[in-house]
Amino acid sequence: MGYDWAALLTDYGRRDGFVAACRGVIARLAPAVRVIDITHDVPPQDVRHGAAVLAQTVGYLPPAVVVAVVDPGVGTPRRGVAIAAGESVLVGPDNGLLLWAAAELGGVREAVSLDATEYHLAARASTFDGRDVFAPVAAHVCRGTPLSSLGRPAGELISLPEPTTRVDRGTLRTEVLMVDHFGNVQLAARESDLAAAGLGAGLATVMIGEPVRHAVTVPVSTTFADVGTGELVLYIDAAGHAAIAVNRGSARSVLGVHPGDHVVVTADR
Repeated sequence: MGYDWAALLTDYGRRDGFVAACRGVIARLAPAVRVIDITHDVPPQDVRHGAAVLAQTVGYLPPAVVVAVVDPGVGTPRRGVAIAAGESVLVGPDNGLLLWAAAELGGVREAVSLDATEYHLAARASTFDGRDVFAPVAAHVCRGTPLSSLGRPAGELISLPEPTTRVDRGTLRTEVLMVDHFGNVQLAARESDLAAAGLGAGLATVMIGEPVRHAVTVPVSTTFADVGTGELVLYIDAAGHAAIAVNRGSARSVLGVHPGDHVVVTADR
């Protein structure tokens, strides 16, 4: 089975030629394959951010070979892997980056270590596996190379710690999962967690940090324009997560939050 589509997610940015080199390798080896750029603006070395973006995107892609590279361990003994999940194949480092996406696609069906060097570039640098290993492997899979040819079964894969969420009646304890380009603060808690805590329409108190360094009362609503310009709102974002935004502004700037920050949300009585 081959693929007509590939997709790329990296922390390479667009200032340098790293992305073009990866796309060029795919184009040389599989010129008919079309490539979707998911993002190349993952914060440098932020594996968890990359994992979250990938997991929230893969369900909207066509069946594809998805190359994801956020790889602070490049050049070390960490493995490269290819994972079959759903109708797609995920290719990248075995550092937890791929597993949330695999779960969104229905779970891991097959996983192999990228041991077979004949599917890598002949000249390999020690610090650019995106170009020299993952992109050529993706191109070969697009052309129909089975995963079993790429290397040995991977066995246990490295996973990231799951974000914490705890629900009590009237109280939701969670953490900041990530902050997007607009400064919207996505929480690990999902819509069902908000409902289970009884945090529907009305007001909620949001406390950030442990110990608390910021506390605000915000309306729970459905979209940014439900509050005035510059005001905070707690809502369910497009990925189904609870999130905090500022209408026409940045909640990150207002709240001073960072990924991993502890957050407690309580119903304001």
